[in-house]
Amino acid sequence: MKVFVNAVILATMATSASAFVPTPSFNALSKCSTTHLYNILDEADQDLDKALGRRMEYKAGAADSEFAKRFGDMAGKKIKTVGEAFSDFTNMLGSPINALYKNMMTDIVGTLHLILVNARFQRDGIFSLGLLTSLELLLRNYPEQDIKSDIISSLFKSVGLDEEGLKAEAKVIEDWAKGKSKDEIAAALKGEGDSPVAEIAKVAKGDEFWMYSRYFGIGLIRMMELSGVEMDSETCYPIMEEWVGTCLGKPYFTACNDNDTYFKVKGKLDMMETLMKEVEIREKKRLAQRLEEKAEAALRKADKEAKLQEEVESETEQIEAAEAASN
Repeated sequence: MKVFVNAVILATMATSASAFVPTPSFNALSKCSTTHLYNILDEADQDLDKALGRRMEYKAGAADSEFAKRFGDMAGKKIKTVGEAFSDFTNMLGSPINALYKNMMTDIVGTLHLILVNARFQRDGIFSLGLLTSLELLLRNYPEQDIKSDIISSLFKSVGLDEEGLKAEAKVIEDWAKGKSKDEIAAALKGEGDSPVAEIAKVAKGDEFWMYSRYFGIGLIRMMELSGVEMDSETCYPIMEEWVGTCLGKPYFTACNDNDTYFKVKGKLDMMETLMKEVEIREKKRLAQRLEEKAEAALRKADKEAKLQEEVESETEQIEAAEAASN
């Protein structure tokens, strides 16, 4: 009990003593915080003014960089939009696209247009080969084959490409790659020799702003096919990595991804073609069966009519014989 009373007294004294201890003034703290905040805001305003000043002084294509020095003259250049490119394609074609192919062609026109208007893009034979290979694959089973060539021609015209020039460039690369081994093509992609592929490789390796495109990758896949490489994703993937990454010395991730996409699309198209052939064969069998049934029915009908005719002739002869006997 005595201990408890002592504890209560000590607690009371401590509480009473705290009442006489001076506490910090709230107004003083508030004033210090406000002053510090104003200083921060002033610094922020000054930084913002500097940033806005730099922004106001900015001129497109006039930056102090190698990229701006090389491509700065293209700043402000009028470029056709994707919508305008597709509108030109539609007008040039002059006929509706099959509904199953409309979305695909919209994507091709847009993608190709954006590649061509990029300041870094340089057309070469491998790109041309890849573009033609891609179109041949995608439009291989187009229902109206007579319109297929019109679609390709309209596509090239809408994006400002010369169809005959593309075909000539592609043929040069295709003819060179025929009969070459994978290692010979790899050597050319390193810039060795004076082949058309080596010339393209030298340009790419010597240009830090060289631009890879999807159709360049498909052109490499076509070259793999011409060299006898087994056409599947797992086989071509490491070759694509070697040719783009090691031989050309460029980032290869996009190229390898395009390799996978190409074979996925090709697999689906091959499957669709197989199904279409199966349906066609099935329909031909059904048609042949229906024709056979019609032929059998016609034979049965003819046989029945022949027997009926024989019965009629027999009865006629009996009647005539009976009349002759009665006379």
